[in-house]
Amino acid sequence: MSRLSLRRNPVSLVLSPAPWAAAWYLLGYLLAGTVLFAVVLTATTTAAVLCITLLGLPLLVAAAAVVRACAAAERGRLRAVCRDQARGQYRSATRPGLIGELRTRWTDPALWRDLAYLLAMYPLLLALDAVALAIWLVVLAGITLPAWYRLPHQAIAIGVSGGSGLAGGSAHGVELGYFPAGPNGHHAWGWHVDTLPKALLVAAACLVLFLLLNYVLVAAARLHASIARGLLRAPEDPLQEAKEVLSRPGPLTAVSPSAIFRKT
Repeated sequence: MSRLSLRRNPVSLVLSPAPWAAAWYLLGYLLAGTVLFAVVLTATTTAAVLCITLLGLPLLVAAAAVVRACAAAERGRLRAVCRDQARGQYRSATRPGLIGELRTRWTDPALWRDLAYLLAMYPLLLALDAVALAIWLVVLAGITLPAWYRLPHQAIAIGVSGGSGLAGGSAHGVELGYFPAGPNGHHAWGWHVDTLPKALLVAAACLVLFLLLNYVLVAAARLHASIARGLLRAPEDPLQEAKEVLSRPGPLTAVSPSAIFRKT
């Protein structure tokens, strides 16, 4: 994987294209992958429901074409991060007509591998990408906390003892925890970042976490890319190596009959 290579040095890793390419790849799946999932699910379910009628037969052929196109789009995204190109290989129709085309497409294992990636693996890949990317982005935002820690504003309503009214107040800062009645209220836990030293301390901690979480982000992208490459590329022929050996010239060279008689 050319753009998703890991480095032992965390500083070298953050300066390499790997974490940024991984973040873009995962974010692209959250957006484009969701759209492809919806398109494929709509096309296949519509064709499956209508296949009880003659109208459903051409829709099934069209749905297979939609699945192929969506899988090709995912292969295009995969080429941006992987050196090993994933190419699809589909069967060609051997019989003319609609029935021959329908049978060829929906008995092709490559089409079912595409469906496995676009539909069956979508919930798991979505959860993997969303969790890894969300944690990475939160920590990345924490590094910039000194620049905006004063911007959040919270209005606080405090009950006045001995009366029926409420006393109001406000607080500035970022709440890292649970503060139902403000930073100094009851049942509060966590850390209220309302000064520059506190913000700098949080930013330093987030910087250390960011250097470590780059490994998690790249690892998540590598896992996703491995699953995509395994399902979207053409399956390898188990006899390919044997076929290559048989096609090569053998270790024994041809001997002419005249050479045999000369030796005898």
